[in-house]
Amino acid sequence: MTTPIVVEPVHSDLCEPRQRFVQCASPAGLHRIAYTEWGDPGNPRVLLCVHGLTRSGRDFDKLAQAFAHDYRVVCPDVVGRGLSDWLADPRYYGVAQYVADMVTLIARLNVETVDWFGTSMGGLIGMALGGLPNTPIRKMLLNDVGPHIEPIALARIGDYLGKPTRFASLDEGVRHAAALAASFGPLTDEEWTSINTPLLHERDGAWGFRYDPGIAAPFGAATEEQNAAGEAFLWQSLASIRTPVLVVRGETSDLLSRETVAQMVERGQAVSSVEIPGAGHAPAFLVAGQIAVARGFFLGDGGSGA
Repeated sequence: MTTPIVVEPVHSDLCEPRQRFVQCASPAGLHRIAYTEWGDPGNPRVLLCVHGLTRSGRDFDKLAQAFAHDYRVVCPDVVGRGLSDWLADPRYYGVAQYVADMVTLIARLNVETVDWFGTSMGGLIGMALGGLPNTPIRKMLLNDVGPHIEPIALARIGDYLGKPTRFASLDEGVRHAAALAASFGPLTDEEWTSINTPLLHERDGAWGFRYDPGIAAPFGAATEEQNAAGEAFLWQSLASIRTPVLVVRGETSDLLSRETVAQMVERGQAVSSVEIPGAGHAPAFLVAGQIAVARGFFLGDGGSGA
């Protein structure tokens, strides 16, 4: 009698997050970076999702679940945010440090290449890393960001970044964070709660943001000359990237203009673009249509940009 072969489901927990940490270094000492991992930990195909200025890697939970059967999805909390440590010296909060941390993280993952999904600041980090010789980035989606950032957006960010804010309840904090990020698009209360709760923690009887207020120090201290030099560096980096790049712009974005997108397509080697209706800075990639854009670009199964 032949024994029937029973095929057990493999990695039934692919869509469940795993919390991990990796140790990194800055000129001021050591710090730990937190990251959430989804999918098969043995999958050599990695999608690295990097968040915006004051956000966290948990912004990508819905996107990670949608990609978990195709990728090992890794969503770090950039240093100073989320569950990651704060830097001993806030002067080092900047793209150079963030790139160094991402290189350390990729080494921990033990893969040769990664695909990159970068929202806002995460896209700036991706451009800087993607333009380096021997970059590990294979494909890159830039979510509502480019080398040139509109001054009106910089002023808007400067109005709230690093300001002390305390809330009587978690719900009050979630609603405040939703107001700051209203241009993400028309999200439901449940969606705002899911992406904003990881940004907050309770301390001394009140709720506040997890991110280090020190991230505002280099942002506020940057001179016009430094900003111009940083922009020139990013344009040069973008022009050096040979692998496919998709620029996603929110229709009403105040940070990334249509003119900048057109220049990115013209000056890049393999840059395409798509605009997301009904969203500003930055599309949240929580709904099926937006996720389809990402899947189309990374996996070629429809919804790619033009």
